[in-house]
Amino acid sequence: MKQEKLQMKNSTALAISFAWELGYSIAIPLVALALGGRFLDRRFDTDPFLFLTGVVLSIFISTLIVFKKSMKIMASLEKESQREKPPTEERDKKPDGDKQ
Repeated sequence: MKQEKLQMKNSTALAISFAWELGYSIAIPLVALALGGRFLDRRFDTDPFLFLTGVVLSIFISTLIVFKKSMKIMASLEKESQREKPPTEERDKKPDGDKQ
């Protein structure tokens, strides 16, 4: 029972940590590129072209960052779940078509 509670706390902590990371991964590029675009728009009198370019660019960058982090988390969860499962004969058997 204690192990289940500990595992629940660990999974909750991991979820909160992941949510914070995702928030920062989205907010930092958005704010930095939007403010940079706004600054350059005022400097070169190109309002709102560079601001919008910064926002669109930040969307692509944030998407890439979130995708990479999600894939990393999924790979670690898959590895952990495989480690917890005991090997079974059916899973270890090769299909009839594979003869080596």
